[in-house]
This record gives sequence, structure tokens and C-alpha cells, in this order.
Amino acid sequence: MFKNFKKNIRRSPYQSLAVVFNVSLSLFLICVFFLIGAGSQAILNFFESKPQVIAYLKDEAKPQEIELLKSKMEQTNKVKEVSFISKDKALEIYKDLFKDKPVLLEMVTAKFLPASLEVSTEDISSLKTVSDELKKESIVEDVDFQEDVVSTLSSWLDTLRKFGLAIAGFLLLNCFLTIMVISGMRISQRKDEIETLKLLGASSWYIRFPLYFEGVFYGLVSAFVSWGLSYLAVLYLAPFLKQFLAGISIFPVNPVFMLEVLAGLVVLGVSVGFFSSMMAVFWFMKSSR
Repeated sequence: MFKNFKKNIRRSPYQSLAVVFNVSLSLFLICVFFLIGAGSQAILNFFESKPQVIAYLKDEAKPQEIELLKSKMEQTNKVKEVSFISKDKALEIYKDLFKDKPVLLEMVTAKFLPASLEVSTEDISSLKTVSDELKKESIVEDVDFQEDVVSTLSSWLDTLRKFGLAIAGFLLLNCFLTIMVISGMRISQRKDEIETLKLLGASSWYIRFPLYFEGVFYGLVSAFVSWGLSYLAVLYLAPFLKQFLAGISIFPVNPVFMLEVLAGLVVLGVSVGFFSSMMAVFWFMKSSR
């Protein structure tokens, strides 16, 4: 049976190359969309893990009032975490941020910096509500929150998912039809041979297996090709993206994650190859009755 498969490939190698090229390109684009989505999700998780609302406290705020406000925020079902940043802690953070710019550190002391409460919410949609509640408090001087950044990223990720799923569906259909058409052409070319094998008593499985395996072969090879191209693209772009996304630890990409991507592409490629070949065989058997 494997000999028949090899013979089929050798008969029309250019058709095989065309299929592998077409399917590899489709799987590569699907992989690119997936990697962009995964990277965007990692960036969103990074911003969500940071304090999303910062309430700057008045200098006259008493420790009891601060604790009361902190407890009040923690008791809501909208807040995940509340941290108190004292003036001294704020000075440490300021010094760490501008350690390479000594001029900015000369005149700054703890008394010039406000104490604050840093609040992380359970859900992005709660940012505005929590911010409005903090603004009503008498000990709060000002409120700052990253509504635009997080909301924009969340909206971008949602749009990317929908667009990516639509494109992936179109590309998978393209892979399916490409393999099915080429497999159908090969079956038509071997029509007389298949009829002869039937007359000689060859089992249906013996006839069908090389055709099924051919589709699986196309999907498997295409999966490895598309994964290799994707990995090379990630390695090539990593230095630029690492500099662009300074502070967000996405790179280097975990090799285990890329192996999981490979596994997904293999399952996808093999499934498409098998079912498209099976469909081609089904239509041939139906039309030859």
C-alpha cells in the first residue's frame, strides 16, 4: 500500500508540490493569526495584572481613613486587589524609574510625592465604576486609571479573534478544496487501475488507504513547513518586538509553547488532509456506480 502511495507521488510531483505550497501557505497564515492573538492576550494580561486604578491621597489623610477606604474597596465584588503605597515607597519607585536621570532626582523628596491606593479590578468593565467611587471619597486628591490602554487592547483582541476565526475558516476551506480536487484528479487518472484492482479481488481498504494516506501526507508536511516558517519569523522579529514591548516579558518565546503550536498544526493539517481525501474518494465511488 505504501508502494502505491509513493508511486502516486512520483507520477505527478508538481501537483504534490502545488498542494503542499498552497496548504502550507494557508496553515502559515492561520499560525500567524494565532501567534498575534496569543501575543495580544499576553500583553492584555500584563496590563490587567498591573494596578489599573491609582487613587492619589491627600496629605492630611489619616491612617485610619486610609484603612477604612482600603477595606471598603476590598469588600466590593469588583476589586481584585488593593495596595497602599506610602510616600517613602513612592519615592523608592520614583528613584527606580529615573535612576538613569540623576537630574530628576536631585530636588525630589518623599514629602513632594503623594501616598496612593493602587487598585486592580476583577473585570475591565468595572474600571470606570471603581474610579467614580474613589473620586467621591474626601481623602482622595485625584484618580488615574488606564482605561484607554486596557479597553483598546481588549477591543483589539476581540476584533482580532473574530477576524482571525473568519480568515481561518476561509483558509481551511481552501486547504480542504485544494486537497480534494487534486486527490479527485489523481483518482480519475487511476480509474482503470482501480477497476482492475477490484476485478483482481483487492479489498476496498487496500484501494482507499493510499488515497487517504496521500491527503494525510500533504497535511503533515504542510504543518511542519508552516510551523518552521512561523518559528523563523518569530526568531527574526523577536529583537525588534522585545525592544518595542520593553517591560512586557513575552520574549524569548517558550519552546514548549511553540511545540504546542506545532502539535495543533499537525492535528489541523492531518485532519484536513484525511477528510478531504475521504470526501474525494466518496465522490469517486458514488460517481462510478
